[in-house]
Amino acid sequence: MPQPSPAPRPKPALRTELLFNLAFLAAAALLLGVGTTLVAGVLAPGLTPNKLLGLVMLIVALDVGIFIVFGGYLVRRHVLRPVERLMAVADALAAGDLQARAPDAETRDFTLLGERLNRMTDHLLDAQGHLVRAEKLASVGRVAAGIAHEVGNPLGAIGTYVEVLRRRGADPDVTAGIAREIERIDRIVRSLLDYARPREEALQTIDPAPVVRGAFELLQSQGALRTVRATLDLGPDVPLVLGRAHVLEQAVVNLALNAVDALEGVGMGAGGAGEGVVAVGARRWTYEPGHTPVPRRSGDPRWSVFPRGPERRPAHPEIAPGAPGALVFVADSGPGIPPEDRAKVFEPFFTTKQPGRGTGLGLAIVARAIYDIGGLIWVDTAREGGAVFKIFLPEIAQ
Repeated sequence: MPQPSPAPRPKPALRTELLFNLAFLAAAALLLGVGTTLVAGVLAPGLTPNKLLGLVMLIVALDVGIFIVFGGYLVRRHVLRPVERLMAVADALAAGDLQARAPDAETRDFTLLGERLNRMTDHLLDAQGHLVRAEKLASVGRVAAGIAHEVGNPLGAIGTYVEVLRRRGADPDVTAGIAREIERIDRIVRSLLDYARPREEALQTIDPAPVVRGAFELLQSQGALRTVRATLDLGPDVPLVLGRAHVLEQAVVNLALNAVDALEGVGMGAGGAGEGVVAVGARRWTYEPGHTPVPRRSGDPRWSVFPRGPERRPAHPEIAPGAPGALVFVADSGPGIPPEDRAKVFEPFFTTKQPGRGTGLGLAIVARAIYDIGGLIWVDTAREGGAVFKIFLPEIAQ
């Protein structure tokens, strides 16, 4: 069993450090003053008054020089050097280096200042990303709506001609194949319209736990999870949120089906179930754009620690850092999603599936729908080894 790492020693405050060192300087000055007096008293009988005065002034000058050097070192170490580092980070950010971050400091005050500077930088990056995504969604939505309408009209005409050919005795296999491909194009067109269509339905108070449970039971009853080892993990006291129950249910179903697809080809275990794992759940959570502790699941050992590096999460203008809410997740033990593709998976027509297996609109529609109800969705590395899609919805203000 791995031993827990010792807690880091708390850093001293800047005030404490300065007061301690000033007290040390005062004590040293007192001792040197007493020593100077004793030395002057011992040497006084053998020296003229001018030489004695010169000796005292020399000792005082040496004392002052030592105090200035030592005091300058303390000020430079505890104040000037941390300020210079923060200024360098600020200059780098102003010059366009958005990856620059304030380093750690020796005192608690400058450490907190650096953390707040880094948090401010992260918030600015989130706001910038939000503006870029919003503009991209608007432009893609307009293009998608135009393409859907332009494709829909000739598609209907082609369907009519196929029906005419069928009545005139055309080859049934040929007409059936054409009808099948027309239906596929029609699904893509309807998906484009779903992506581009604005949501006018009013938000309602929903309990995410029964919605997630209902989606999980629906998939089980339809046999969609029979090839994997699926688990439902609902934490206690999942808060109420504003949203649309059918949107959240469709999102969970879509993400779970994607997780099952990611596990295709995994070997079968005892009882006919697959060796792949799909975990669906919800729990109370606090949103932070940066690094936060990973919530423990009900099946995790008490000593387990899930490793997690820094992650970038999206932003929403209605969600403040530290906002409480509900976290809905769908995790799998599949191959996962490379970090460089995690921001692209929610873009229209981006897909990691084989050609012909997907249109790349499913996750884009889910992300658009979750954003429209005031939530966020992102993808991370699952503790099962694959990908975990997380949906955060803020708690209703009491």
